[in-house]
Amino acid sequence: MKKILAIAWLTWKAAFRFKLVAVLLTLMIFTVVVLPVIIKDDGTARGFVQILLTYTLTVIAGLLGLCTLWIACGTLARDIEECQIQLVATKPISRWQIWIGKWLGIILLDTAILTVTGILLLGLFSWRASKLDPKQQHILFNEVLVARQGVKPQYPIKELEKQAQQLLKERLSLLQHTNLDRIDIQSVRREILEQLKADYQLVPPMTLSSPGYRRWDLNLGINPAKIKGKPLYIRTKFYAGNATFSGTVTAMWQVGVPGTAKVWRSEPMSLAPDTFHEIEIPPDLFDKNGDITVVFINLSDVPLIFPMEEGIELLYPAGLFVWNFARGLGIIICWMALLAALGLATASYLSFPVAAFVAMAALALTFSTGIMSTAISEGILSKYDEQTHRFIPSILDMIFIPLFKAILAVISPVKQFSPIDKLTTGRLITWAELAQAILIVVALVGGLLAAVGNYLFYKRELAGGEATK
Repeated sequence: MKKILAIAWLTWKAAFRFKLVAVLLTLMIFTVVVLPVIIKDDGTARGFVQILLTYTLTVIAGLLGLCTLWIACGTLARDIEECQIQLVATKPISRWQIWIGKWLGIILLDTAILTVTGILLLGLFSWRASKLDPKQQHILFNEVLVARQGVKPQYPIKELEKQAQQLLKERLSLLQHTNLDRIDIQSVRREILEQLKADYQLVPPMTLSSPGYRRWDLNLGINPAKIKGKPLYIRTKFYAGNATFSGTVTAMWQVGVPGTAKVWRSEPMSLAPDTFHEIEIPPDLFDKNGDITVVFINLSDVPLIFPMEEGIELLYPAGLFVWNFARGLGIIICWMALLAALGLATASYLSFPVAAFVAMAALALTFSTGIMSTAISEGILSKYDEQTHRFIPSILDMIFIPLFKAILAVISPVKQFSPIDKLTTGRLITWAELAQAILIVVALVGGLLAAVGNYLFYKRELAGGEATK
């Protein structure tokens, strides 16, 4: 372990010698202090966080990521090209210890820089928050700078999918004398499934023949005593059933335990479709088991659709923002560890310019996952024939579709960790999520890159490197 730490210390010294740390810290402080001053918020709590947290933390992560890739490629490739690594390799130290030592040094350097900027960011939060008016401060510390968990209704998705499949078979059996090749069966199946989901998503307007409300029974899933006396929030999003509708709808909410005194009903409120709303409700509106009922009453003259995925959610406080922020920075450090492994892996066998180019190209693949997912879902990359209404398969499909699946299998588990989005919306980042990020991002994917990099570094002929004059 002493040998690995010694290499890590040499990596630190190299970073300071090339003035990378000074430049990076200057950029970070500029981002934390100057950027929020240049970009003004709209005076609301959410606008305040959008500027101070989302933009700032995104820029910090981007700068740190690019610098991590740069130093990871440079610290190994340049040492080989300038014949400095030979002086180290002749010592009683294994090549894998050199590789791991450089990786550890970069991670510790990123951790130190991110810790400093994180502390500055928290201090800036406290200073700027004091300038907001009392109403916005209440929103800031109860809806934004919090760590909340959410509970959603449970829908019988699997049963609905089985019903959709059965109805599809029944409809296809009626088309025995029809050319089924011209029918997009998957589209028909999705349409049937959406029709079945409508019974759980649609809230019709209140009429003589329709009650005009929708009820959701929820369970908090935690000990109710932990959130006693704390406000809860309904997070909702709906769509107008009429495509030509524009404007807002009038609605009411009723929350609590039916048949008891623990029932709260809102005043009629105006809500806009196709946008998220957070509605504060009084505390302690649940029973001893954590059960609570939410009722939405549609007072408008248009039907409303609450999608199953994001239509209704009950939010409750589950921790402090400071610890949530620290866990979010921990996940960002996991990203940096992966980028460091990527840079070192490419530099283990390539020259510095080529290694940097390959690492950047691999990083760019992460922004193309949407295109790859679409190609995989369609199962084809070829042209669409308007006459036959079918895609024309080609040999490219046999090559790229499996390749896209393999790339997504590696990238998708890494991209699921998004601490900046959760911090901005006040969502809880659990210790389990941080542990999962360490396991998947660092140990699994980063370990795979480390294994490849160590193998390439072991096989490389160090004496073949030419010194740079």
